[in-house]
Amino acid sequence: MHRGLELTPFRGLRYDPDRVGSLAAVTSPPYDVVVRPDGLHHLESSDPYNIVRLILPQAATAGARNEQAAATLRHWLSEGILTTDPEPCLYVYEQRDGEGMLQRGLIGALRVSDPAEQVVLPHEDVMPHVVEDRAALMRATSANLEPLLLTYRGDDSSAATADLIERTADRPPLLATTTEDGFRHRLWAVTDPAELTTIQHGLARHQALIADGHHRWATYRRLRTEHPSPSPWDYGLVLLVDTARYPLRVRAIHRLLHALPVGEAVAALDGRFRVRRLDVPLSDALAALADAARASNAFLLAGDGAFHLVDHPDPDLLARTIPAGRPTAWRTLDATVLHATLLEHVWHIPEDSPDRIAYIHDTAATVAKAERDGGTAVLMHPVREEVVRDLARQGVTMPRKSTSFGPKPATGLVLRALDL
Repeated sequence: MHRGLELTPFRGLRYDPDRVGSLAAVTSPPYDVVVRPDGLHHLESSDPYNIVRLILPQAATAGARNEQAAATLRHWLSEGILTTDPEPCLYVYEQRDGEGMLQRGLIGALRVSDPAEQVVLPHEDVMPHVVEDRAALMRATSANLEPLLLTYRGDDSSAATADLIERTADRPPLLATTTEDGFRHRLWAVTDPAELTTIQHGLARHQALIADGHHRWATYRRLRTEHPSPSPWDYGLVLLVDTARYPLRVRAIHRLLHALPVGEAVAALDGRFRVRRLDVPLSDALAALADAARASNAFLLAGDGAFHLVDHPDPDLLARTIPAGRPTAWRTLDATVLHATLLEHVWHIPEDSPDRIAYIHDTAATVAKAERDGGTAVLMHPVREEVVRDLARQGVTMPRKSTSFGPKPATGLVLRALDL
């Protein structure tokens, strides 16, 4: 393997807790998890300094939105709402929920590597218009506003790093807050040169999998090429989690098909998939989906007050519609069948048209929006992490928005300014 992970200390931008209502009130989920417009309005109204005003600025045009975010950031810095930590550091970040879930990792500025180096492994395709959107925002603000979530598999070479993370978590934290989803967040700064060296040596032989933030990583890579090296744009803000010690949860990302009523969606499946109507609560329908997914590709359609379990696709249909020359693990993914067979050939919906299809993480919200808008919710069953990692190592990307790893870092706890 080539060079490994290079995590560099930086002077973080953080909210001054004396200047905001509460740290919880100014944080947000990552930009692509905020359900718009409902969640956006909720966050904007929770506190005048909520980070959503930077990551999802609201204005009539893209240019105006980005200029507004840049002006807001400048204003918050000049007013002391956001302050710069006194010295460069790496941060230990902890998330804990009420059900025993504990995750700890390292926040730092990671060297942006080329794909050929195989240091950071993507596993999903990206949408060019989203990368351009994020790049324009980062150019305007000259900041990394939220960390990507990357995972690595710790081993003997990184044991000292893992121990240091645990010891750091015994100290009093820089900040502690509980967000409305019930997660408790704590953050510590690591500034000691010997400790920083321990961390950097422990990561130097590792590669990482992008768990969340494919579009932002593609954005980092694009922006790095626009600035002569060496520069701050050679690095991007990340959270690195050792999944040997802290396994992530893997959840599905669902689809909302606008302007396709459930009746039409189901009718188009006749003779191509088996479809069974389920008049049961959401939890029972998801259990039926999990059972069906063991035997074949399976999906749940919703939006008309019931659930429709879709499974057992016609093998001839799959053979005709799924691209050959890819590993079996990729050709048999639910997301592959959804995009190559259902969206393209059965329902004729282009996957890159935001006016026709939306990607939503919250299951109940996807169903509710489909019922309210007259569209079709397509509920997915999650992929196992080992399948994702194996495909990534082979250099095979999954269809976009195939997985949701979590818990995701809260946005707004640490930012990175590139012009410091």
